Amino acid sequence: MSQQANPRGTFLRIADTLKTWIETDPGMTELPSLAQVMSDHNVSRGVALRAFGVLRQEGVAEPVPGGRWRVLRAGAQVDRRPLHERIADVITADGLEVGEAFPSASVLAERFGVSRPTVSKALEKLEAAGVLTGGGQGRVRTVRAVPTREERS
Repeated sequence: MSQQANPRGTFLRIADTLKTWIETDPGMTELPSLAQVMSDHNVSRGVALRAFGVLRQEGVAEPVPGGRWRVLRAGAQVDRRPLHERIADVITADGLEVGEAFPSASVLAERFGVSRPTVSKALEKLEAAGVLTGGGQGRVRTVRAVPTREERS
């Protein structure tokens, strides 16, 4: 009978490895992808998810839209508002006026650490609310109205 590595506790070892990476790299804001963890540790999706679950339970990381995991640091503020509200804040944060070009979905995806399809859904909500003009392939999205604090809440 051949001996195989005991799968019990494998997810705990992976979680410990990820915690060590987080502790040694203070600039780390996002965990490696699930696929990357599966590949690096030669484990199944279930084992990798259990490791991420340990990090979540210990308050070290949390899932974000788009299938990624965000690193949580003690004392750091995390904006948990819906993405379309955070994107609407770009107008005031960047000092954009009515008629000015709005950043592309690719730029916003990188800025907020989410996928482009996730950003596109949020932009559609802002278009429906009348804050942005409709974009589209090859068309630049522009600011239609500057949202006030009351409109965003």
